Amino acid sequence: MKLNFLAIALFLLTTGAFAQSDNEKLALTISKADEENTTKLKSYIWKRKSDVSVDGQVKLTTLTEFSFDAQGKIQAKLVDAESSVEQKRGLRGRAQKSAMEDKADYVQKALELSLAYTYMTKGQLMDFFTKATVTNKGDVIEATGQDVYVKGDKLTILIDAKTNLYLKKTFSSLLGKDAIDGEINYEKFSSGVNHGSTTVLNMPAQKMKINAVNQDYSQRVN
Repeated sequence: MKLNFLAIALFLLTTGAFAQSDNEKLALTISKADEENTTKLKSYIWKRKSDVSVDGQVKLTTLTEFSFDAQGKIQAKLVDAESSVEQKRGLRGRAQKSAMEDKADYVQKALELSLAYTYMTKGQLMDFFTKATVTNKGDVIEATGQDVYVKGDKLTILIDAKTNLYLKKTFSSLLGKDAIDGEINYEKFSSGVNHGSTTVLNMPAQKMKINAVNQDYSQRVN
């Protein structure tokens, strides 16, 4: 009985080591594919149109331009923000404007947080897969991990098993003290370059939802 127990314990330790090794190999494979794809994506600039709904009604629409800088970091520049709320006059109008500016700032922070889950570095991917539970579902690989950026957050990544590129990411996290959850979908250009297509964010504390669409992709002219 003692021998059997030791054999079982050794088997569990060994299979656990193999599982961890497999995760590390997968992380390296995916990070390599992502790095090669991002190198191609760096030649593009694009815009993101974000519709912000409060209590189910669109109250604010923002337009943000994206590009990569010389260091390879994603850069975002707010181009336009338009509110559908009728502007009031006097003190009430100034208070309303201040409230809308606060909302716009909150929206930008939420979208910035989603970018952290959209564009992950090699180190972040390696750390994620070290802790992740990975399931192979044929054409799709599913990886789920917690405590990615903040304690208690959760991220699930769906990956195309043939290309090792992202299909979808879903996450739950915190924006300050507020709960936030999001879904990021990916698509490919005809050239095969993978890119984020849509992002949906839910912020129940603010009764707010953001539907963002990446559009107007164009390659830089050097």
